[in-house]
Amino acid sequence: MVSDTITITSTGAGIAEALNETERTAAYKQLSHKQTLRLCLLAEELTGMIRSIVGHTEAQFWVEAEGDLFSLHLSTKTQMSPDVREALLKASTSGKNAAKRGFMGKLWDVIVGMSEPGVPAPSPYDSGYIYTDPGGFDTAMGIGLHTVMAGWSLDTYRQSLEAQGKKESEDWDELEKSIVAKLADEVKVFIRGDVAETVIEKRFPQQ
Repeated sequence: MVSDTITITSTGAGIAEALNETERTAAYKQLSHKQTLRLCLLAEELTGMIRSIVGHTEAQFWVEAEGDLFSLHLSTKTQMSPDVREALLKASTSGKNAAKRGFMGKLWDVIVGMSEPGVPAPSPYDSGYIYTDPGGFDTAMGIGLHTVMAGWSLDTYRQSLEAQGKKESEDWDELEKSIVAKLADEVKVFIRGDVAETVIEKRFPQQ
């Protein structure tokens, strides 16, 4: 099933409605109280990400549920004014206020980096990048590459840190403290033209 689509803004408008829609989806799929709380917490973290965006921005939020897999979607245009773009890129490359923004705030840096031609991937999240070539298919992202310019995966990023022996690093510690990284089974970012879509996936096996 696919829920209704809710428009939210960087001023916070629509976020309450998005969380209500998440609760309605959970009720329809007969999730337990604990499962509903976890899904709503992930939805709150995802919709809250838009608050870190400079200037007025709108995004579309919806929930997809198939079997025991729930996917929370946040889609927004990456086209922005020069002033907003400059402010975001400065934050991305300098790392200022990174700790304050946290994991989801830095995830927006990833989106900015992937959507800006010629801009280097914002460290340390570049290790989660999955670059694409037209006409192929990326099984890791589970989507035809002809529809995607670039992608990012939390699972790929986590595996990269493990492969580099960074489980004791500050980057790994940040993952351990992140609500989303703890609760979500996967986080993906897709860039299609001027649209960025962030997807949080969570499975709730039937009990």
